[in-house]
Amino acid sequence: MIGNSTKLLPAKQRAVLLLALLKNHYPDAHCELNYSSPLELLIATILSAQCTDIRVNLVTPKLFAAFPDAEAYATGDLKKIEKLIHSTGFYHNKAKNIQDCCRLLLERHQGQVPRTLQELTALAGVGRKTANVVLGNIFEVNEGLVVDTHVSRLSQRLGLTRKKDPTNIERVLMSLFPQEEWTLLAHLLIWHGRRRCTARNPDCKNCEVRHLCPQIGIG
Repeated sequence: MIGNSTKLLPAKQRAVLLLALLKNHYPDAHCELNYSSPLELLIATILSAQCTDIRVNLVTPKLFAAFPDAEAYATGDLKKIEKLIHSTGFYHNKAKNIQDCCRLLLERHQGQVPRTLQELTALAGVGRKTANVVLGNIFEVNEGLVVDTHVSRLSQRLGLTRKKDPTNIERVLMSLFPQEEWTLLAHLLIWHGRRRCTARNPDCKNCEVRHLCPQIGIG
């Protein structure tokens, strides 16, 4: 049984225990965006900015049916894209980014989603988080680590880092966890953040990793 002394372990050692516990409690952890192709996941992830996966999944069936490939987005009616994604928020910017992104896909990659972080982040509306989501879940490439609001919050709460900037948090987590686990780790932290360690009312009493959390008093 894990004791309170584990809270005092160095971050690297606690990271090993944390990963094992989260794997045990969330064996089915996965990306909760619905998609059936690399392009669909890319578009869904762009839409997920400042929006819940649940909301994105309500929007994407009609969007994907109306725009089945990069050419359809690139040459399609921007107003129609805006209408279909309106409820995800920031729909003007998201629609423009989606269309510009797909135009670049046609110009540079024959309409296909590229397989490197550098190529992905060169696309309109695609930052490191979006690129890492696509690389990890579609191509099984752990070039970086997804840092969304859940990963950021839990990384700080669990004492893995004091950094607040996503890029710095990503760098710290990459140094603490094995590269082959980066994609899964993000899923595990996101699932735990949604199901137990929520932003406003974390369920510390029933938390599966409470013995590793410095936020919970020792004694």
